[in-house]
Amino acid sequence: MIHVKIANAFLSRHHSMSTASITTNSMLEGNIKQTLMSMTLPMVMGMLMLMTFGLVDTFFVSLLGTQELAAISFTFPVTFTVISLNIGLGIGISAVIGRLLGSNDHANARLVATAALMTVLCLVGLLSVIGFITIDPIFILLGASPELLIHIHDYMSIWYIGAIFLALPMSGNSVLRASGDTKTPSMIMAAGGAINALLDPLLIFGYGPIEGMGIKGAAIATAIAWGVGLIWVLILLVKRNLMIPRLLLPREFLMNVKGIFTIGIPAAGANMLTPIAVGVVTAIVADFGDAAVAAWGVGGRLESIACIIMLALSMTLPPLISQNFGANKIDRVYIAYKTAIVFILCIQLVIFSLLYLVSDYIANVFTNDVSVASLIILFMTIVPLGYGAQGVVVLTNSAFNAIHKPMAALILNTLRLFIFFVPFCYLGSIWYGLMGLFVGAVLANTVMAALSFMWFRYQIKMLLQTQVSKN
Repeated sequence: MIHVKIANAFLSRHHSMSTASITTNSMLEGNIKQTLMSMTLPMVMGMLMLMTFGLVDTFFVSLLGTQELAAISFTFPVTFTVISLNIGLGIGISAVIGRLLGSNDHANARLVATAALMTVLCLVGLLSVIGFITIDPIFILLGASPELLIHIHDYMSIWYIGAIFLALPMSGNSVLRASGDTKTPSMIMAAGGAINALLDPLLIFGYGPIEGMGIKGAAIATAIAWGVGLIWVLILLVKRNLMIPRLLLPREFLMNVKGIFTIGIPAAGANMLTPIAVGVVTAIVADFGDAAVAAWGVGGRLESIACIIMLALSMTLPPLISQNFGANKIDRVYIAYKTAIVFILCIQLVIFSLLYLVSDYIANVFTNDVSVASLIILFMTIVPLGYGAQGVVVLTNSAFNAIHKPMAALILNTLRLFIFFVPFCYLGSIWYGLMGLFVGAVLANTVMAALSFMWFRYQIKMLLQTQVSKN
């Protein structure tokens, strides 16, 4: 029996490493356009379902009333702060593990994956405790009224408890993507989105013996969906031998977590700046009333759907770049980056055109309030014009992290948000009201897109010169 188990373990490991080898060969030698497409398409489908978490919550909560809709709109910058921490750590995980796999170091890749999950568990757990304790002061600072605080507290008290169920699946999916598998993470995200969509109306409004819980029900539905993803991804990582099924010893942990912190912490910091900036702008929008905040919140949720391809590319481009960077194929790194940039500019222009045409219909889906609907339409006919430029910045940040230049990504995001985005939005709001704020967001993204592209192209030039000098 022992010999059978040893044989099975060997075969399982051999199959896992063979699969990784096939994937790595595709990443390092295959056609870049085809590889990016095959990796990104499954991610788009999975992320489309994942993004429905917020959109579905927003839709059903909007049926409760304008106050509840405004309340959930206020939560977006805060919830996205926690999500941004996970995204940043995921970038670090993907970059480090991708480079290890590119250099054929599978043993250390498994150790790093395990250390990464332990790190996420601790950091997100701590952040959730702090967030839970500071719900009232944070949202008062953001401009929430006492009436809205009641609804915000109902939602966030549950959301923080379930945040760990989100953190671990996101990090686990980063490990899978680093190995070249984007289909499985997309399936996990799709399943979570479907579960959330099914549970939302049941828990928000109630049915039969189940009593409706209002906005609190939306948070519970989301937490349950995340819990299913947590179980699924942990089973897969152990089964595929992509992590070690035990806690690492302190010495093991410290040896293998360094790379995650080196890239993940600056990346997390860069990502967490976004919700902070959005929170500042939300406070500016709050001066225009609850209707403006409600419209801003709906626009933010719609933005996550409109930018779904951009976000998918930002997750699939780094493993491709990291593995080629690890294999010292700098020319393929630049080709992959440029291909992604050209594609995202074209596709986001198409998406803007579609949103412009259907803005009236979408606004009426989310609200019966004429003032809120008019502001949603205003948002959709201006802000999405800058999504292509925003995509250039996002993909450049991902590419910098993938070549282990996290500080460059942090500087880029800081410039975009606090030198351009917040000041441009603020000045626009003073001079031309909400329309000026929306135009300011577009201009900020456009300026930063040009700066981002030129900086990454210069960095690639330096890497190629270094490569030539070594040869």
